[in-house]
Amino acid sequence: MQLSREELDDAYSHATRTAYQAGEEFHRQRLRELVTALVTHQFDHLHRQGPRPIRDYLGRLGDERHRLVERIASGFAEESAAGLQRSRVLLKELSHDFELGVVSNFYGNLQVVLIEAGIRELIQVAIDSKHMRIFKPDERIFEAALKVLDLPHNQVAMVGDSLSKDCAPARKLGMRAVWLRSGGEASGKHPPANEAASIADHTIDSLDELKSLKW
Repeated sequence: MQLSREELDDAYSHATRTAYQAGEEFHRQRLRELVTALVTHQFDHLHRQGPRPIRDYLGRLGDERHRLVERIASGFAEESAAGLQRSRVLLKELSHDFELGVVSNFYGNLQVVLIEAGIRELIQVAIDSKHMRIFKPDERIFEAALKVLDLPHNQVAMVGDSLSKDCAPARKLGMRAVWLRSGGEASGKHPPANEAASIADHTIDSLDELKSLKW
């Protein structure tokens, strides 16, 4: 059985909305716990509203469904943790020359995840949308980070994998925008080069390229 990209995106959107609306129990979750909760919510959604073959399959799993969630969550959490460690090495190098911050549509536990990954000590500001009650692309969430950094807007760059949620609002505020193309947009398709160039000042395919950009 296979899921289409649209069906998977629908399940993921349901999981993130549910997590955004959850109470303070999410605020203490570490990475593995967070991923497990998100995968569980995706499975719940697919069991209720997914394609008939998927609903039937999940209904037959019984206790095995929980073990399947754990296997998927474990693999994704390990991959994410490895990615965070690679990012930590890069951020440590960049922190010698730049003030750093994170602005994220997150679930109230951004600080916990960053501390767990050893990244929080390297950055000056971490803005979690759940606590702000403002979500990207709302420009106010970026303004909150800019207020802490206390730098001229044109001396601040937003690096993100979404042209619409990261780069566009940053440009409106007078910041520079760097599009991480490897992340792609939600549709999984990249826009034409001329469209990207009208929104982002730079386009990169890996975070390591930040070290060689001509600012």
